[in-house]
Amino acid sequence: MTALLASGRDADVYALDERRVLRRYRRGGDVTAEAAMMRYVSDHGYPVPRVYKADGADLVMERLEGPTMLEALGKGTLDLHSGATVLADLLERLHKVRVRAATDPGTRILHLDLHPENVVMTEGGPVVIDWRNSTEGPPELDVAMTALIIAAVAVLPGRFADRAEPFLATLLSCTRDNPLSQLEAAAHRRLADPNVTAEEKAHIQEAKLLVTTSVRAHF
Repeated sequence: MTALLASGRDADVYALDERRVLRRYRRGGDVTAEAAMMRYVSDHGYPVPRVYKADGADLVMERLEGPTMLEALGKGTLDLHSGATVLADLLERLHKVRVRAATDPGTRILHLDLHPENVVMTEGGPVVIDWRNSTEGPPELDVAMTALIIAAVAVLPGRFADRAEPFLATLLSCTRDNPLSQLEAAAHRRLADPNVTAEEKAHIQEAKLLVTTSVRAHF
């Protein structure tokens, strides 16, 4: 490892060389399922970093060049409408990926943490990172989780609070999946997530109300 590139809520990313990075979970774990999911969606044309190796808590991946969507929004190189439209498109594209041997034809691949910090804006287009929470299920749950994460930014004081609500409104206006049926399930997942802060959990009801209000304006 030559340099620490970034630190998230539960993992650190190190540069290995010009084309590879190592992401290591600080509390351990097994990245096998995450790596398998990334390879599966990649095989179906979805934009994810190439996986080179998965071992224990370590995942060696393609090194991406470019800002995150959140960074681009903050710098003004990406406007809110365009960012929300891109995120909605990434959700829709992911939900077109069918699950192998699924008993329910409506079951799709879900990211469950798809928000502006987990999208890297490369020269070749947006690439989705951090697949640890990915699973299978109804698309509405994925949209509900994304909406709830963005709503949490809107209801808490912070740098992007004033821009999160219009971003959420645009996102929901671009999606065909009404998330209300899965909003409670998404909230339960957020409350059970050890990486969600106590402050975020304390404002979960406010975030749910904002999502509900925004959804009803568009569906």
